[in-house]
Amino acid sequence: MGNPGSILNMLKKIGVPAKLSAADDDIAAASKLILPGVGAFDAGMANLEKAGVIPRLTERVQAGVPTLGICLGMQLLTKRSEEGERPGLGFIDAEVVRFRPTDPMLKVPHMGWNTVRTVRRTPLVDDLPEASRFYFVHSFYTRCANDADVVLTASYGGSFCAAFQHGNVMGVQFHPEKSHRFGMALLRSFATKVV
Repeated sequence: MGNPGSILNMLKKIGVPAKLSAADDDIAAASKLILPGVGAFDAGMANLEKAGVIPRLTERVQAGVPTLGICLGMQLLTKRSEEGERPGLGFIDAEVVRFRPTDPMLKVPHMGWNTVRTVRRTPLVDDLPEASRFYFVHSFYTRCANDADVVLTASYGGSFCAAFQHGNVMGVQFHPEKSHRFGMALLRSFATKVV
């Protein structure tokens, strides 16, 4: 779900070899994993189940392999979502909730460029300049049970988690593959600095 081709193109542009695959052997051999996604939570989980990747993905995450969820991929890493009925992967203690802005000028989905604020330095975000801007398209956002897991925030009718990290599990709500130099910096950090 989504456009993994754009992510592959961005990785190629920054000189990072990558492969798009749901094959068990490829997941088992990967040194890092990216879980992209656009769309609805239940459909995303159903697609992962249908592809048969959840057992190997779980094994690799539990083994400490750095894993980055992008947009819906970030949300699927959590325990549950208000958007659906299926449980998430549960790799981080978090849930996904709907935007409910009280300002009638703020439309849902939250769509377009937004500035992020770093609340915790990690190798994933260390190279981002101040006032980095990313491209967002989402009606739901992740709420972490532990505030210490929040790495970046953005504001849309209030502050929300734009990126989290709990150990080797990372997620970004925005689309780095559509976010020009800021997205390149984040993906380069994931590829070269996150261990």
